[in-house]
Amino acid sequence: MVKKTAIAVAVCLALFAAYRFLTAGYPIVNADPKGERLVAFGDSLTHGTGAAEGMDYPSQLSRMIGEPIINAGVPGDTTSSALQRLQRDVLDHDPRIVFMTLGGNDLKNRVDKATAFRNLERIIREIQATGALVVLGGIRFPVYDRGFSEAYRSLAERTGTVLIPNIYKDIMGDPKQMSDPIHPNGVGYRRMAEYFFEAVQPYL
Repeated sequence: MVKKTAIAVAVCLALFAAYRFLTAGYPIVNADPKGERLVAFGDSLTHGTGAAEGMDYPSQLSRMIGEPIINAGVPGDTTSSALQRLQRDVLDHDPRIVFMTLGGNDLKNRVDKATAFRNLERIIREIQATGALVVLGGIRFPVYDRGFSEAYRSLAERTGTVLIPNIYKDIMGDPKQMSDPIHPNGVGYRRMAEYFFEAVQPYL
């Protein structure tokens, strides 16, 4: 009986691992994350610029998950400035899951793509070294892209990060969901929160 139970448990664990692999298409690092807190780290999209208080995506995602989320979003943040505050705003909180929106200001400011994604990779790997799972919101602009969307995909596969390929999907360009050409309103941030929620569910 004990042997049969052990086999059944092993099969279940194998199926669960296979599910997590297949949903991403590549192995996810820290799929069974360690740590205590949920942290949202990023730029104005994390801060919630354009939304009323409590309608930023981390607040709405927190209500979906049923756990507090620390909002460590800073408007105007680039991958370089985010790297400088990573220890204080993320690692010192003993993160279990970190949700990220970074890279948009690098794109806007015409930061070299290689530099931006080198910074992002360092940020991700330092977070992962603590045992935390990283969920990254990528961005995709049809014309002004400079290869960033493909770089997000490559980075996610290389680091084993859960990726939302385009956090703006079905949001950008819709006046009912945008407060200005760049920032969503509360409705748009809700959809963004839904993307993060769907992506993180297998790992909660």
